[in-house]
Amino acid sequence: MALGNAIALGPPSAYLDGPRIVELAKQHGIEALHPGYGFLSENEAFARACEEAGIVFVGPPAKAMADMGDKARSKEIMTAAGVPCVPGYHGAEQTPEQLRARAKEIKYPVLLKSVKGGGGKGMRIVRTDEEFEAQLRSARAEARASFGDGGEVMLVEKYVVRPRHVEVQVFADRYGNCVALGERDCSVQRRHQKILEESPAPLLDDVTRHNLWDKARTAALAVGYVGAGTVEFILDKDTGEFYFMEMNTRLQVEHPVSEMVTGTDLVEWQFRVAAGERLPLTQEEIEARILERGAAIEARIYAENPDKGFFPDSGKLVHLVTPQTDPDVRIDAGFVEGDTVSEAYDGMIAKLIVRGRDRETAIRRMELALREYEVVGLSTNIEFLKRLCRSQAFVDGDVETGFIDQWKDELFAPRQTSDEVFAQAALGLLNSQIQPAVSGGGPHGASLGFGETGLQSGRKFAFRVRNDAAPEDAEPEIAQVEVVQRGNKLFTVSVSRGGAPAVVLENVVCDPAVKAPAKTALTTFFPKSRVETTLVQDPAAPEKLTVFQLGEKTELTLVAPGWFEKALGLKEVVGSVVAPMPCKILRNEVAEGQEVEKGAPLVV
Repeated sequence: MALGNAIALGPPSAYLDGPRIVELAKQHGIEALHPGYGFLSENEAFARACEEAGIVFVGPPAKAMADMGDKARSKEIMTAAGVPCVPGYHGAEQTPEQLRARAKEIKYPVLLKSVKGGGGKGMRIVRTDEEFEAQLRSARAEARASFGDGGEVMLVEKYVVRPRHVEVQVFADRYGNCVALGERDCSVQRRHQKILEESPAPLLDDVTRHNLWDKARTAALAVGYVGAGTVEFILDKDTGEFYFMEMNTRLQVEHPVSEMVTGTDLVEWQFRVAAGERLPLTQEEIEARILERGAAIEARIYAENPDKGFFPDSGKLVHLVTPQTDPDVRIDAGFVEGDTVSEAYDGMIAKLIVRGRDRETAIRRMELALREYEVVGLSTNIEFLKRLCRSQAFVDGDVETGFIDQWKDELFAPRQTSDEVFAQAALGLLNSQIQPAVSGGGPHGASLGFGETGLQSGRKFAFRVRNDAAPEDAEPEIAQVEVVQRGNKLFTVSVSRGGAPAVVLENVVCDPAVKAPAKTALTTFFPKSRVETTLVQDPAAPEKLTVFQLGEKTELTLVAPGWFEKALGLKEVVGSVVAPMPCKILRNEVAEGQEVEKGAPLVV
């Protein structure tokens, strides 16, 4: 496909400037606009502006978008069409007292949700009457900030205690045809936002599955839908009943899962339908493909720190290695090594999608692909995703939206750092320090050229494991490593930590290679294993080391001698506070010189 010209929109927020985008499209003779996944893809005014300008909007009609975009209106339409909805209040009475009275009628726990909501914004679970008003204020403030005027209008719905989030990918053309391309289970979430999506949904009987498909098609046809859309349902694990939640009137981030299990290209379908063509496949043809193609899973790779409550992160991608792709392993990425992930946008770095002949194969393939990822420069959720794939509860398909909280002890269990990790870090640092002086020699022959006696006197390093999951008052894990060279590429390595006797690794053969500045690849033969490792030093902070070994990532800090820290004033100032993520300071709660107690708020 030939690519056209790129058109500069302006400042970072310009991607939301619908009028400017339409004007630029008219200036450049653009015939159609695809809105992507973002806010404009569900913006009724933008779709209508495209229609009025004679530009094809690659998406549903503006009216269908308006009907489904208003959560209260959509539930009225669904109820009339016979699609089951969660019991709740969707009316115009919006004072705190009125909404609170409705919550009492529905009975706690209830869910507060903005009529314009999406992505978990403006959504709060209220478990008791006493916390209702505080949660309402919080939900409204977030919804108004996220969706503008009207965002503060709230729905009050019964909160299903053990819900699964199951959605159906639908597609409709202009001729009244509508198909369901299977369902996706999106139950594994944090902050009401998806982490893993899979199809088919696990532990779902065929009667319920086909009922979901039928109700989703009914929902789309009820509003005269055209194009790609997703009808989302809440499935009650305790009763097996399901309820309409909302319809996303766009192509979703997780659509590759449906593409994998149906062998389709849904973006191509979007353009074909927008051009007036009929749907390429019938419902029967799609179902036959689903039966043949097994299972697919998508993992969202986010710049965030799961050990710190999934706080978003940002920074430069100092080092990036991605999994090998093939017809069953796909990566949709927005960044490459050297790019900066900004806090101005969503923190999703990439999507990793895999397919297998069955769910178990797909999960295993996902974990193996995740083990190939190497990211340095910011925090990601990759290590968490690996643990998720190994969770027996997940493998068994026992999922619900509270899965992470339910299994947090297992998912966030501390990991022991092996002696070989510390040994490889020391060997890699040693190599980078003396690389300019390396000279040739036979196997286990002359020592590296470092003074008259080579390295017989040894080198010592101290490493601290960077562990964000550890309690603040926990003693950091520190390992002391001594490396003594016995010959060319031949070493003795001793590792001691926590006052325990040193573990001595004899006859260690290490063949390091500097891949790039601050990056070293090591192939090392230990007494009982062969280990391949990548060691990366952060160019901006050389004391920060990242070790990729046996499919796991370990972050270390090279500990400087005490006298060195004291001389340069490197010790952290007592009582200092560091923000856990990039943010804007709204107000200071304390003044300079004021005494504060532990737990008191300092800054908002």
